[in-house]
Amino acid sequence: MSDKANPLGDYLRARRGLVTPEQAGIPDLGGRRVSGLRREEVAMLAGISADYYLRLERGRDRNPSREVLESVARVLQLDDEGVAYLLGLAADNPRRRKRRRSPKESVPAGIVKLLATLTQPAFVEDRYFDVLAANELASALDTHIAVGRNQLRDLFQDPYAPTLYPDWDEATACLIASFRQAAIADVDDPRFIELVGELSLSSARFRYLWNRHDVAGQRGSYFHLDHPQVGGLRLNRERLAIAGTEGMMLVVYHPDADSADADKLALLASSALPPAGHRGTRAESER
Repeated sequence: MSDKANPLGDYLRARRGLVTPEQAGIPDLGGRRVSGLRREEVAMLAGISADYYLRLERGRDRNPSREVLESVARVLQLDDEGVAYLLGLAADNPRRRKRRRSPKESVPAGIVKLLATLTQPAFVEDRYFDVLAANELASALDTHIAVGRNQLRDLFQDPYAPTLYPDWDEATACLIASFRQAAIADVDDPRFIELVGELSLSSARFRYLWNRHDVAGQRGSYFHLDHPQVGGLRLNRERLAIAGTEGMMLVVYHPDADSADADKLALLASSALPPAGHRGTRAESER
């Protein structure tokens, strides 16, 4: 993530190491010093010269054709999001700016009001997974959902996180794949660099996932939590883009109708109501 960085080469090397000869449909003749495909094997399967592929990985060709990249993507067995990410790395992306800290955005006033009216746990996150606003029930559901906290730090640095989140392995993999996808918009963003550096030093799990270079956007999915008061909860999670912002998302958790999870959430809500005379969100209380 610097002027001398080679994100395209880093991505190609990482993904090449995840494809075995068997998966690529070629024989493994032994004597292999790499865990995945060799450079010359990728080049052969993609229909390009080994020298040209070496130049790609070493960052010596900054303007490869789309056809070449798509051929390489096919060999590396990238999905649609992986292909889009690869093409984005190779493109002359005008959104990549010189290093500067992005101005902190405020949650739109209408979204803050909306949070206060929702009867389901809901909060607002930015592309760094900072929590920018949260209603009372969201914080009662998970104390990590509070203004000023960062979900990456909580998931990787809290020693109790694997106990709180039964699907911790899956959750960490999903979050990092989404974080990497968001980073392509501005590879020199100081906030991204800061988080990657900090978490790489503090978490072996983060280092492993980051070095895989998985890329995937978060969609509607499930949120599993072992709540200390009401026990296990399995809720649907929806992430809705907030128009007019740079990557802010409204996240809402909701149970299946007439389920035990709905009963547990209702019980939690009954004890999480704000005191009489108080309405609003934690974002408002920070003002």
